[in-house]
Amino acid sequence: MPMGLIEEYKASLKSMDTEEHIDLWFYRPLGFAWAKLFARLGVTPNVVTILSIILGVAGGVLLYFGASPLLWLNYVGIFLIIWANTYDSADGQLARLTKQYSRLGRILDGVSGDLWFFAIYFALVFRELHFGDAWLGDWFASHQWVIWTMAIVAGLSHAKQAASADYYRQFHLYFLKGKDGSELDSTGPLRDAYRELSWSGNFFKKLTALVYLNYTAQQEALTPQMQRLRRVLRERYGDDIPQDFRDAFRRKSLPMMKYTNMLSFNTRTIAMFISVIIQVPWLYFAFELVVLNLMLVYMIVCHESFCKRFSDQLEKQ
Repeated sequence: MPMGLIEEYKASLKSMDTEEHIDLWFYRPLGFAWAKLFARLGVTPNVVTILSIILGVAGGVLLYFGASPLLWLNYVGIFLIIWANTYDSADGQLARLTKQYSRLGRILDGVSGDLWFFAIYFALVFRELHFGDAWLGDWFASHQWVIWTMAIVAGLSHAKQAASADYYRQFHLYFLKGKDGSELDSTGPLRDAYRELSWSGNFFKKLTALVYLNYTAQQEALTPQMQRLRRVLRERYGDDIPQDFRDAFRRKSLPMMKYTNMLSFNTRTIAMFISVIIQVPWLYFAFELVVLNLMLVYMIVCHESFCKRFSDQLEKQ
């Protein structure tokens, strides 16, 4: 790759701190190639996100088929989900390359993955009920409420996991790159902006603002010590946080980034693909409920703990 392209590729990434190995080896290079093509064609990041939704939902639906001779459609579905994620990578890279940032784009980017997995969850539930599996197929057929409960709770857990991972990542980027390098928001200004809009004259804009406000409020509710640290820093330094404090926070936060990545996409989709290929779809819900939720709890406890220590130290000074 020519030096100019290498520098442009690096500029398309959020940061090396927050990138996962699979993304760096596979999704980001493909996303960069798509972003360059879309930039040349004049396609906006939001359009790319919408295309990723179409591909991801279509791929999720194809995971329904759990018996011969249609099992090959599962592999088509897996391919479409992987393709969708290259577009999900491309939309952010395109936005950074072309400076086309928008709150709507951030919301769409978050919603896109939710829509993929909404289709995936329904496909796996109906697959389990209609085709069964090699382990507990007959039992789930006579206890349908169990698989539905697993899917619903796993879906709610997924939403919390993804929102928390995104929030911790943005907080890390705030200390690494400053306010302009992060998409970290607060409910106070968002609530003021929401109240200034009217339903009659700005229905879609106000709806978008409401969705994003609620999303941010949920993130803040899970992170009281992080909110305390933000408040202490704002009162003491405003946005001009000393570099030595930024470096100290980054050292504590950096080990958490691997968990934010594992709670985002690659780890969960690998588990989901395996459960589909071995034809035991409920295993994916069990993985969500047990492994990823334990990871989320560990990440919250660790992050809240060192945020509290930083706050205590600042308040003693």
